[in-house]
Amino acid sequence: MATSSMPSALKAYWLPLLLLSASIVFQLFVIPLSFPHSHYDVLGVKRYCSIEEVEEAYMKLMSKWNTGAEVRATTDFIKMQYAYELLRNPLWKRDYDNFGIDEQHDLVEAVKGQYAGRSFSEIDLPLLVAPSFDHGGSAFNAISSEEFRSIFDNERAWLIKIYSSGSSGCARFLNNWKKIDSLLDDVANTGMVELGEAQLATYLAEKRPTGQPFFRNGLPSLVAFPSGCRNADCMLRYEGGLSVDAVTDWFATTILSLPRILFYSKESLGQGLHGSPHKVKAIFFSKTGERATPFVRQAAKNYWAYAQFAYVLWRLEESSFWWNMFEVDSAPAIVILKDPGVKPLVHHGPVNSSWLLDILERNKMQVLPQLRSVTSMELGCDAKGYSRAGNDTTTWYCVILAGRQSLELNKMRETIRKVQETLSRDDKLNAADKDPSAIALKNKRLTFAWLDGEAQKIIQWVSNIIEDGDSKDLPYFRTKTPELIPEDADPIWSRGARSIASKSMGVKEGIFKIRNMINDHLGDPRIGPLLLLGALIFFGKIWLQRSQSSHPNSSQPSRKDEVAGKRRKRAENISHQDRPSSITDVDPKDAYQFEISDSDSD
Repeated sequence: MATSSMPSALKAYWLPLLLLSASIVFQLFVIPLSFPHSHYDVLGVKRYCSIEEVEEAYMKLMSKWNTGAEVRATTDFIKMQYAYELLRNPLWKRDYDNFGIDEQHDLVEAVKGQYAGRSFSEIDLPLLVAPSFDHGGSAFNAISSEEFRSIFDNERAWLIKIYSSGSSGCARFLNNWKKIDSLLDDVANTGMVELGEAQLATYLAEKRPTGQPFFRNGLPSLVAFPSGCRNADCMLRYEGGLSVDAVTDWFATTILSLPRILFYSKESLGQGLHGSPHKVKAIFFSKTGERATPFVRQAAKNYWAYAQFAYVLWRLEESSFWWNMFEVDSAPAIVILKDPGVKPLVHHGPVNSSWLLDILERNKMQVLPQLRSVTSMELGCDAKGYSRAGNDTTTWYCVILAGRQSLELNKMRETIRKVQETLSRDDKLNAADKDPSAIALKNKRLTFAWLDGEAQKIIQWVSNIIEDGDSKDLPYFRTKTPELIPEDADPIWSRGARSIASKSMGVKEGIFKIRNMINDHLGDPRIGPLLLLGALIFFGKIWLQRSQSSHPNSSQPSRKDEVAGKRRKRAENISHQDRPSSITDVDPKDAYQFEISDSDSD
C-alpha cells in the first residue's frame, strides 16, 4: 500500500518539490556566489565603516601576524592587504561602496601565483598603485548634477563618458577619449561625469533588481542621448570595445544615423561609383584603413543628392596606378571627380570639417550639371521657378543638352563645357566686345545643363506637352510641366539606423537582454524566499485537494450519488409517460371535490 501510494504522491507534489529544490539550491549555492565576502568582511569590520576604522582593524590584524599569535596562509595575508589598500584609498572606497567597482580584483590571483609557497614577509608592498593622469578639466566639458538639465537646450546628440578619477581603466582610455572628442566636435556634443557626482552618476548607471546601481562593463562607461532625447528612457548605452574607431562608428551609425562609406579596391572602384553619372565623386585615400570620421559621414549625408563618396586603402605597390589615374602620390588624399574629361581636383594631406564642407559646396555641381528635380530650381531651369539672378529677373535662358548615356553624349557635354568656358573668358573683355550670351552668363540669366534623355523619356515628355497644349485653351503659366528625372530612392540610412538594425539584430539583442536579465536576477536575494513561499502555497493547495477527495463529507452526497440519483429520476419519468390515469395520479386541471357535510340527510 505504501509502495503504491509513493509514486502517486510524487506525481501530485512534483511542482512544490521542484520549487523547494530550486529554493534550496539558490540559497546554498547561487547566493554565496553572487554575494561573496566583501573586503570589509576580510578585515572584520562593518560595511561602509570609516577609513579610520579600516586602518585600526588592519593594525590589529598585522600585530597578530607579526607577533605570531595568528599563523595563517600567505593567501589570507594577500586578501587582507588588498582589502586594506582598497578601502584606505578614498576614491576606491567611494567607488566600491556606491557602485561595487573593484577593477583590480584580478591582481589577487596574480599575486597568489607569484608568491605561492613563500612567506608573507617576502611580498612586495604596496600591492595597488593609484593612477595619476590629467582629465583635461573643463576642456572636455565636465558635467555636474546641476548642469545636467541645461545641456539639452540645443538639439545636438550627446555622448557622455562616466569615469572615476581613481580608475586605471579610465586613465588608459583618456587618449582615446581626446581623439573621440575631437572627431565628434562638429557633429555632436561630448561631456564627462565623474563618480563624485553621485546623484547624476547613479541616474546614468544601470540598476540591479534590488535597486543597487552598477556598471555592467566597468569604467569608463559611455552613454548616448540622441537628438531630442532628454531623459534616461531614451538613453542608449555603449557595450562594445573602447577603441576610437569602434566608439565613433557606433555613435555615428546608431545615434546620428549617418551613412557608412565603403572601401573599394582599384578593381571595384569603377563599378561601385558607376550607378549615378550625375553626381560628383569624392574619393578618400586612407593609409590606416580606419572607417570614415563622423564629420566626413555627415558631409556624405548632407551632399548625398550631389555626390558619391568612396574610400580607398592606400598601398605602396598600387601608387603608380593611382598616379596615372588621378595624380595621387601619397595618402591621405582626397580626389574630387566631376564631368568625364575634366581634370580631377586633388588635395594631399589631412582635412578638417570646415575645409571639407567648403570644398564640397564649391564643387557639388558638375561643370555641366545634370538637370534633375533636385537641381532644376537651383539652376534656374524650372518653369515654375525663377532665374539664378533672383526673383526680379523676368527673362532668363536655360540651354539643355539631351541624349542617351554614351560616348557621343560625353563628347557633346565636353563641347558644351568648352562653350561655357569660352563665354566665361569673354566676361573679361570690354563691354563693347562682349557677346550678349557672355553677359547673360555673367548675370546668371543663362544656364547650361544636360539631360539624360533615356531616363527622362524625351519623346513621351514632348508628346505630353503638345497634347496638353492642344487640348486646353489655357495661358502658358497655367500649363502643367512634366516631372523631371526622378531622384534616387532614399538610402537605407535615411530611415534611421536604429529602425533598420531593429529587424536584423532584434534576435541577437533579445538574447543578450534575456541573458543579462537572468544574470541580474540571480543576484537578487529575494528569489530564494519567493521560491520557498511558492512551494508552501502549492503544497498546501494540493494537500487540501487530496484530503477532500479521500475523506468526503457524509452529510453531503458525493458526486457519484448525485449522478445515480439523476439517472433514477429520469428513468421513472420515462416509465410514467405511458401509464393510464389513476386515483394516484395528479388531479386533472378542471377537477374539484365536493365538501362532505356532517349530516346524514340530503
